[in-house]
Amino acid sequence: MRYYTLELCGLKRKLPLTSISKNTKLASFSILGDVELVNKLADILAEMLKKERFDYLVGPEVKVVPLIHGVALRLGHKRFVVCRKSVKPYMVSPIILRPLPHFPRHVRQLVIDGVDAKMLKGKKVIIMDDVASTGVTIRMMRRLMEKVGAEVVKTVVVIKQGEQFDDIKDFVYLSELPVFKDK
Repeated sequence: MRYYTLELCGLKRKLPLTSISKNTKLASFSILGDVELVNKLADILAEMLKKERFDYLVGPEVKVVPLIHGVALRLGHKRFVVCRKSVKPYMVSPIILRPLPHFPRHVRQLVIDGVDAKMLKGKKVIIMDDVASTGVTIRMMRRLMEKVGAEVVKTVVVIKQGEQFDDIKDFVYLSELPVFKDK
């Protein structure tokens, strides 16, 4: 197995390269279970966002949830919202956003509890994710926020892979990972 060494927030992580097609590999980045990295990232992102005027942090399940929690905690926010990939039994009148037909097959629907949707209506939100590779999840979250009447004031990701993010307004990232092409 091949690896890529990422330096982020003064920490080094050895990331395995995983195939996404015959000639393309991505470095697999996950913050789940990495308490040291999550805490460093939460400190940096909270500092970066402390002057932003927003009501809620919003992100997709599941890998970024510890980071959103850490940032919300540091900023004194009592709640954040997680967009799920399926309807859960606890949800009341869930709002579902299905992927468009031309999206890659791996893209799943996004679902927000109707209670959260009401809470977000008319509010300013920051979308947060761990990695943006294709940008589809971010675009779907932005569209879901529009659907529930929330205003996205910033989109923040830890890692950006690729160049397809120029059209996303107020897009911020901490680091980049290359896309590896076999010759």
